[in-house]
Amino acid sequence: MKQIVVLSGKGGTGKTVVTSALASLAENKVMADCDVDAANLYLLLRPETIKREDFYAGRIAEIDREKCVRCGRCIDACRFDAISGDFVIDPVACEGCGLCHRICPAGAVKLKENLCGELFVSQTRFGTMVHARLGVAEENSGKLVTLVRERASEAALAGKLDYIIIDGPPGIACPAIASITGADLALIVTEPTISGRHDLERVLDLAGHFGVRAAVCVNKFDINLENCAEIEKLCSRRNIDVVGRLPYEKAVLDSVVNCQTVVERSPGSAFSKETGKIWNTLKKML
Repeated sequence: MKQIVVLSGKGGTGKTVVTSALASLAENKVMADCDVDAANLYLLLRPETIKREDFYAGRIAEIDREKCVRCGRCIDACRFDAISGDFVIDPVACEGCGLCHRICPAGAVKLKENLCGELFVSQTRFGTMVHARLGVAEENSGKLVTLVRERASEAALAGKLDYIIIDGPPGIACPAIASITGADLALIVTEPTISGRHDLERVLDLAGHFGVRAAVCVNKFDINLENCAEIEKLCSRRNIDVVGRLPYEKAVLDSVVNCQTVVERSPGSAFSKETGKIWNTLKKML
């Protein structure tokens, strides 16, 4: 079982469009959407949920109003201003540090597990998909990403499947780290702009740090051929394979509007044909 993670240095490069296209080409695979802060692969794959589980991480304080003597010590001590004047804790503002619990003379404050997201195992027209939704203003997205990957691995092992195709989050923060560690190959989607080149270097550094082999795909390469050439030179200097150039094409917008992958909506488009070449190259690299 091989794990391919699709990453980008920033949002909006076309990472999810590329992931969905690969999902429509690959056989014997599980899809995993690890961009839990802003998951959108489901928009194109339209999954039907078959299993759901709550995700708990961290702690949050809660005041037992029957025990509370309203001394105000917790309000004075809370540096996050999470406790109102009538001794109600704002769950969004509370950081779960536990100080109010420790200093309460009446033992009225308890710490409970924080429900901060949901995980779904679903069925799509291309096979099983594991995805999640992190709650508003919640943290611990790296832990939720790890759980998504664990459930995807379980589904792949149970079905004796060959691939896990991961739609990773943009950037190089904790969710991206949780998405790339242990993967067999990272496909980095970039675009021919100055910021795209800068962000690409950061993700390449991330992949190199964790010892994950990387390949690069330049999306919308034809909007600036000069910058595209500079990106290819950068990859050549770093011994990174550029596995494809995807054109700026109306077929992509048409597929997104119709909630389909580009490959199934416009199989004869230049974008679809190039994606097919990219997938064949990735299989050889694995």
